[in-house]
Amino acid sequence: MFRKIAVAAGLLAAAIAGPAQAQDYPEKPIEFIVPWGPGGGSDTLMRIVAMGLSEVTGQAVPIVNMPGVGGTVGLAEFAKRPADGYTISQIHEGLYTANKLGITELSYKNFIPVALVTSSPQYLVLSKNDNFSNLEELKAYAAANPGAVRAGVTLGGVPHLHMAMIEEALGVQFSYVGFRDTGERIRAAVGGNVDIVIGDVASASEFVKNGDLIFAGVGTEERTSEEPDVPTMAEQGYDLSMAVTRGVVLPAGTPDEIVEALDAALEKAMSLPDIREKMTNAGSADIYLGHEAYKAYLDKLDGEVDKVVGKLQG
Repeated sequence: MFRKIAVAAGLLAAAIAGPAQAQDYPEKPIEFIVPWGPGGGSDTLMRIVAMGLSEVTGQAVPIVNMPGVGGTVGLAEFAKRPADGYTISQIHEGLYTANKLGITELSYKNFIPVALVTSSPQYLVLSKNDNFSNLEELKAYAAANPGAVRAGVTLGGVPHLHMAMIEEALGVQFSYVGFRDTGERIRAAVGGNVDIVIGDVASASEFVKNGDLIFAGVGTEERTSEEPDVPTMAEQGYDLSMAVTRGVVLPAGTPDEIVEALDAALEKAMSLPDIREKMTNAGSADIYLGHEAYKAYLDKLDGEVDKVVGKLQG
């Protein structure tokens, strides 16, 4: 009898303690695994997120860089961490391409999406040439000359994904040329070595202002404040979302209370004036999607990637 009472009392105590612990979260530093190297876009932006989260929670949020194999090395290590809310990480669209191409078995479904915190709008950028100077002219030329348009991408990466989406939407065929990074692609376009690339304001706007390149469309719902004269892809009849979005994730199995608490803390952090200013200066749109909205975004993107995965493999 005493044993049954003791067990029941223990279960009751555990039930009471659970929510209390979640309410006190976080009670110690939160390690932030960034699966990319120092100095890159993810590292720069996530350090700002960590700064805001630390300011809101009063706890340190140290960044631990774990680069390798398109971000999959760090995420593989992160997946092994305890589901207690004290290790967080970050994903972006690159995880989709790595998964669909068989580089990793991990997908966004292996983690709990907490919040989308950054979004860097991506533009279709044209080199100056005699064949086309806008999206419709590009479509007409590519349709009449299958494979003639040279598209500069990072093969198997997010730019490849976005370019494949454009190819699918226009109903044309490009030929792909691989480059290591955005800077290489942009320089190749300026030099006329490729005809079209995916770029952002930070990498391409100066060349557009100089007349060396053309912004043909941006993959956001509305025109951007940085380039208000550039029409969206949707305005031109193509429902395409092209952005590098970065979101915070937790290990699978993390209690709902912790997920909700972190979501609330991140939302507050991302609304801090100094954090918003730093994000804007680093090239991110002012955006925040909480747990449910972020999951819905990832699910929708999964379907879009499935439509073009064959182009990524080819």
